[in-house]
Amino acid sequence: MTDSRKFGPLVGAIDEGTSSARFIIFKANSAEVVAYHQKELTQHFPQEGWVEQDPTEILEVVTICIQKAVEKLETLGGSAKDIIAVGVTNQRETTIVWDRNTGKPLHNAIVWLDMRTASTIDKLLDTVPNKTRNKNYLKPLCGLPLSPYFSAVKLRWLSDNVDAVKTAMKNGTCCFGTVDTWIIWNLTGGPNGGKHVTDVSNASRTMIMNIENLDWDPLLLKFFEVPKSVLPEIKSSSEIYGYIASEPLTGIPISGCLGDQQAALVGQMCLQKGQAKATYGTGCFVLYNTGDIRVNSSRGLLTTVAYQLGSKTQACYALEGSVAVAGAALGWLKDNIGLIESAKNSQEIAEKATENGSVVFVPAFSGLYAPYWRQDARGVICGITEDTNWNHIVKAALEAVCYQVRDILDAMNEDCGIPLQILKVDGGMTSNALVMQMQADLIGINVNRAGFTESTALGAALVAYWGVEPSKSGTAIPMPTGNTYTPEITDDERDMRYKQWKMAVERSLGWDQN
Repeated sequence: MTDSRKFGPLVGAIDEGTSSARFIIFKANSAEVVAYHQKELTQHFPQEGWVEQDPTEILEVVTICIQKAVEKLETLGGSAKDIIAVGVTNQRETTIVWDRNTGKPLHNAIVWLDMRTASTIDKLLDTVPNKTRNKNYLKPLCGLPLSPYFSAVKLRWLSDNVDAVKTAMKNGTCCFGTVDTWIIWNLTGGPNGGKHVTDVSNASRTMIMNIENLDWDPLLLKFFEVPKSVLPEIKSSSEIYGYIASEPLTGIPISGCLGDQQAALVGQMCLQKGQAKATYGTGCFVLYNTGDIRVNSSRGLLTTVAYQLGSKTQACYALEGSVAVAGAALGWLKDNIGLIESAKNSQEIAEKATENGSVVFVPAFSGLYAPYWRQDARGVICGITEDTNWNHIVKAALEAVCYQVRDILDAMNEDCGIPLQILKVDGGMTSNALVMQMQADLIGINVNRAGFTESTALGAALVAYWGVEPSKSGTAIPMPTGNTYTPEITDDERDMRYKQWKMAVERSLGWDQN
């Protein structure tokens, strides 16, 4: 039988990020893109440190992206019927609650980097036995420290502070989900039989999934006072969850789901133990594949589920380090300080910085994530002299991302005992050659930039394809080769510069006294 489809079988990937969403149509089991559409998302900042999005807008934007990408596919001579599966990848930890009968959100989505739950964390720390206030108290169960970052804390804030959520929980009509759950529930029918599911990678970021048995944990539910009735069913990352209920993809299975950082790990072909990738976006996220072993970090890293390829297979784990502010620092330089016109011209400006004076910028706008986990840290710029100009500040903002990745890789090497040989990188900032060279210089190993920029969407497309073709599951596909950056400074210079970074970090701690 010859395939009558112009492009052969296709797979769609919904890639729902913090600042935009896109729908990308790939040739099945390949990195070849046939059509795509992308649209920006609005973020709302009701108070300092609060970040929200409208769940209805998220859904509308995803729907528009699907429609427009399919229209583009049709103008190329393809058809929606050529799409055999759809995968979902999403900004993680962002928390949505809605009414299961009406499908209406009960509150705006609380976005992953929102800091309103600092007071909730304080209350929860008071309930830790023996008055130890140990933020790692739950780590043996869920792999995560108590932090404002994770979904259960956001859900607890909603149930404590929003009457509509309290009432819906009492009436048994409240549904909770991360963004993947919200999208899948709505696309598979919403109030009319929508599938209320999530995958292990997203569930592992909630603080209420047991990291060992991959199910909601009764002790964790009790600790956070979360009723089990609100929770989605946890599935593997690669299986058929349900079928799309509306045009233009009616009847097509949604068969893959991964949190965005885990999707990038798969899309970068880090499918073997000991491989790692860093994704540079609004924040920066480093994931190190630890295979079927759960490495319990003693150095501030998170134990997370990387993926599980089918319900009958062993889950694959990862160590993760998260940097809160990467690309967001350039947004701050542009919007708040007016130093740059766009992130794109940051390289050109930074390259003009003279070597006299080493300015160090710690962009801890709302605390530091891994490996420090310090909510009380705030941004500092150190080392300013009369020779310092805006070029130095812009360069320091770019270097800050590289230093934070070094912090995480040092912790990973110590936790795993196997120093990384090469770091694979993807995401928006990797187009900045200066950042990539500085990254190689500051970590002392080669940095390999993906030859294909849409690693996250590709990861979602692959697990979706493997969900309908399990026999192909987990096999690496050919990838376009990208640039490799090799360290160009001496060990002594690297250590001296890193020592200055550590001094600056020390000065950023303890500023927020609340």
